[in-house]
Amino acid sequence: MMKILVADPISQVGVERLRASEEFEIVEAYGSSPEKILELAVDAVAIVVRSETAVNAEVIEVAKNLRVIGRAGVGVDNIDVEAATEAGVIVMNTPSGNTIATAELTFTHMLCGARPISQAAVSMRDGRWDRKQLLGSELRGKTLAILGLGRIGAEVAKRAKAFDMEVIAYDPYLTEARARELDIEKIDLEDAYARADYVTVHMPLTDQTKGIVNADALAKMKDGVRLFNCARGGIINEEDLREALESGKVAAAGLDVYEKEPLPEDHPLRKTKNLNLTPHLGASTKEAQENVGLEIAEAILDVLESGRIRNAINASSVDPKDLDALRPYLELAIRLGAFIQQLGPSGVDALQITYRGKIIDLDTMPLTRAVQLGFLKGITGGEVNDVNASSKMKGLGIEVTSTQSTSEADYSELIEVEASTEGKQSKVAGTLIGTARTPRIVQVDGESIEANPEGALLVLRNVDKPGLVGKLGMILGKAQVNIANMSLSRRAEGEPDWALTICELDEEPSADVLAELQAEPDIYRAKVVRFA
Repeated sequence: MMKILVADPISQVGVERLRASEEFEIVEAYGSSPEKILELAVDAVAIVVRSETAVNAEVIEVAKNLRVIGRAGVGVDNIDVEAATEAGVIVMNTPSGNTIATAELTFTHMLCGARPISQAAVSMRDGRWDRKQLLGSELRGKTLAILGLGRIGAEVAKRAKAFDMEVIAYDPYLTEARARELDIEKIDLEDAYARADYVTVHMPLTDQTKGIVNADALAKMKDGVRLFNCARGGIINEEDLREALESGKVAAAGLDVYEKEPLPEDHPLRKTKNLNLTPHLGASTKEAQENVGLEIAEAILDVLESGRIRNAINASSVDPKDLDALRPYLELAIRLGAFIQQLGPSGVDALQITYRGKIIDLDTMPLTRAVQLGFLKGITGGEVNDVNASSKMKGLGIEVTSTQSTSEADYSELIEVEASTEGKQSKVAGTLIGTARTPRIVQVDGESIEANPEGALLVLRNVDKPGLVGKLGMILGKAQVNIANMSLSRRAEGEPDWALTICELDEEPSADVLAELQAEPDIYRAKVVRFA
């Protein structure tokens, strides 16, 4: 049985979902030391964590069977994603399981920023009755600027609309159609700062978003604006926020996340007035924990049982309903990558992949990875898969680009792969043939030819003259190498008198046979392309 190591406690619903599959042994090792995790990871095919256990490069190195690491939550700070990618290990998280919990916590902070609930609770416990000092404001009619309109931002928008707030949003990836669907106004960042009475952030923490709400941004906002962050610490500059709260520029704020967690005991934010702090409670509901536990369990089983990937950090996530449509193209892409690596120029420094026809309606990113996988399989030591193929290509100094073309082609769907270096190029193109959707090579260096990319192909450049095919048959026949199929392509009239010949062989010819073919004066090149 294959081992799944559950290193941190997830919901029992998720654990039972893993146990329901008889193919796997489930090992729960909550609170284990780093040394124990190393020991248990050795033969694990999957590791499930939350935020407690570190899956570092050392763990990944010893876990030779490891295929997937699942984080029951959003952040993956405790996982060495780079080391996992290099080892070909998929890293997944659960971005949707805590959506409602985080949206509701955001709105809780907004309500506490509008009405001094926490201050009132403290005063009541102290025996006071401070009605006159605890004046609040209403949400109705106020303008809420949402910075980042993904899943959580959209849920916050829905709740704000229910409170009769005017909702505006800044998100460079938000489409006008989506904005209309949510009945909100899409605006630029400067307008968001200028118009907002309330600002809430729901962005990932990146180089572009770190400190996006800073002293300069705060200066552009209304006096008395209210700010909230239940996304990632560091999006709002904490020191700039503290100063704005103390000056009264910001009337109230609420934070659930911080630049450093846990928030140090002596941190000045703890003593800042009109600031509500919670200890990263975004996903801390019973429902959210059950959701993320079940979600990561099902995602891991999908990978291990059917190869379906979703919510991957370092690989193309493929919707299960799209995978069946992609599968035959994936096999074609792998074989085209293998073909161009063996037949193309040596020392390739660039790979250009072009998709034509109906295929552009699909997600072509997995196909680009598949081409790289096929290219690398014959030349890299160690394991290579569609997770680490891109990083290994970069390590070899090979630039990979892909484009989608709507220009006319001879086929309704076509994948072209061109390898180039120092002015030398070689190109192969393939498609799927018939109702069985069988991969076929249909062009080599711009010449039309048809070959089945299986087993061993003998690819020749030869003089276009009578008797050549007979010589070829004699040499191969003498060596007991059977030709299963042959395809020829002739140059157009007026061009050099040589042709392209591809023979599908039942067995691979020896080096001596290839040398004999190459010695023929009418054969410019004889090359065997192998497909595993």
